[in-house]
Amino acid sequence: MFWVRDNEKCFLSLNKTLELKIAILQTALVWENPAANRIHFEEKINSIDESVDLIVLPEMFTSGFTMHPNLVAETMQGGTMVWLQQLAKEKKAAITGSLVITDKGNFYNRLVFVFPSGEVQFYDKRHLFTLAGEDKKYTAGKEKVIIDYLGWKICPLICYDLRFPVFARNSEEYDVLLYVANWPNTRINAWDALLKARSIENMCYTIGVNRIGVDANHHIYNGHSQVQDYLGRDIIAPQEFDGVFIATLEKSALLETRQKLGFLNDKDDFEIK
Repeated sequence: MFWVRDNEKCFLSLNKTLELKIAILQTALVWENPAANRIHFEEKINSIDESVDLIVLPEMFTSGFTMHPNLVAETMQGGTMVWLQQLAKEKKAAITGSLVITDKGNFYNRLVFVFPSGEVQFYDKRHLFTLAGEDKKYTAGKEKVIIDYLGWKICPLICYDLRFPVFARNSEEYDVLLYVANWPNTRINAWDALLKARSIENMCYTIGVNRIGVDANHHIYNGHSQVQDYLGRDIIAPQEFDGVFIATLEKSALLETRQKLGFLNDKDDFEIK
């Protein structure tokens, strides 16, 4: 399989369909206990009885959405990163989710994308959740990241980023927009509406992975992890229960729809400062 470029559009040769099979994990988190969460997620991942390309975990999957980063922070060479690299190699699948990372004296809410080879790319959350004081405990990221994986361009973002469409705007012709979150049930209608909006306006697949359960601050989470296609249609409808949910994304259908409708060609140009 190879790619040809025509009028700045990529098409699959030989009419083959490029697929990305994803598994999204929705579950409760153990508060501020990375070791317990690693054990729990490894059991979930080991329960997947079919081959997948990408496994997606929630935001701060080792701790819950804590404002005590000093209690749970790890380095990029720490126990969770080593565990993720080993697990990705064993499962021959990429694994992604966010955790608390300390780097050069700062704390970050960092999404890590671990390839099956063990290579790592990361994105630091740009929009920190001021309502919870996240901006006082963590350092904001500055860079938008596009990850190339198995012929797919993936844009990873984190929770509160969902409310800011300018930063997510599809200027890079990415294929998949991915959000990991700890989004409470009191505002879950916004989560559902904004995920669908991001899919429609960016003409991309959108993956949203949230947690369930109750955290130490008594916030209740009812999940609604889901996957939308490039027209905002459900591939995985919002889920409210503990589980692993699997979907297959098809790139040829995405590219054919973009070519047919051409909406991204009319997008506004802008500069983010």
